[in-house]
Amino acid sequence: MIFLSFRGFPQPHHHSAKKPTNSKRCVIKYLCLKNGNQMLHYLVFTDLDGTLLHSQTYSYKKSLAAINQLKGHGIPIIFCSAKTRAEQEVYRRELGLFHPFIVENGSTIFIPRAYFPFPFDSHKAVDDLLVIELAIPYSRVRKLLAKIGKETDFHFRGFGDMSAAEVAEITGLDLESAKLARQREYDEPVRFDSSGEKDLSKFLAKIGEAGLNWSYGGRLYHVMGGGGKGKAVEILAGLYRKLWGDIRTVGLGNGLNDLPMFSQVDIPILVQKRDQTWEDINLPRLRKVQGVGPEGWSSAIVEIFGD
Repeated sequence: MIFLSFRGFPQPHHHSAKKPTNSKRCVIKYLCLKNGNQMLHYLVFTDLDGTLLHSQTYSYKKSLAAINQLKGHGIPIIFCSAKTRAEQEVYRRELGLFHPFIVENGSTIFIPRAYFPFPFDSHKAVDDLLVIELAIPYSRVRKLLAKIGKETDFHFRGFGDMSAAEVAEITGLDLESAKLARQREYDEPVRFDSSGEKDLSKFLAKIGEAGLNWSYGGRLYHVMGGGGKGKAVEILAGLYRKLWGDIRTVGLGNGLNDLPMFSQVDIPILVQKRDQTWEDINLPRLRKVQGVGPEGWSSAIVEIFGD
């Protein structure tokens, strides 16, 4: 397993998993689906905003039937989103999904204790979760962004500079959800206060010069140090492969920030954006499905796994 190395970055330690149980946090025995003459275990990696969730209301109402269908098959649904751990925990509890999950654009993987019945490397434990960190801490990202701000005339603000009310106004989240969105541990969503594309490209270049990377999620630029959805999916799929052997991975998203995830899965699926168009992504094997957000998500699940 490969971990990105940064100055001051915590080194992974070897974790010995306890014997798995049938508790809700540790359900690792799943049905497998027949594919030709082979029995395959499926994994579904999914973006949240504008994919499993409605892009404006953040509701999963239209994807709930398909979610329950996957749960009935015993197929893990693995969140791979820009949302924070605090935000994703809400949906995990409400939907009864207690599988590993990937936060803040692939900055970190959280895995329930004893989920995998073998030891693997992790960096730390938080509550009942083991943590594989792929990016530098949020505080360091903030310091590097502040340095860029002091050395240039770029005007930008991150969630750390905003109140929960401001975050709610920008994102359309309710106030309580905006508070959860501000509980960042790795990446910083940034709003650039200039409409000039030239200034924006210079700003993004400065981010790269500082050793940071970024992704665009449709509303904001997310700045982070390392990680990425693709690397997180690769590592987590590797753990499932060690558990089951032959697996088939599905990835669903709606934007360019999902491209690294798409590149790592066997079946990449692009749902339509709010304007009923698809993001311009050129990737072999990419399936484009009709339906905006959760409607397209549900259609794709039905197409792959049946009613």
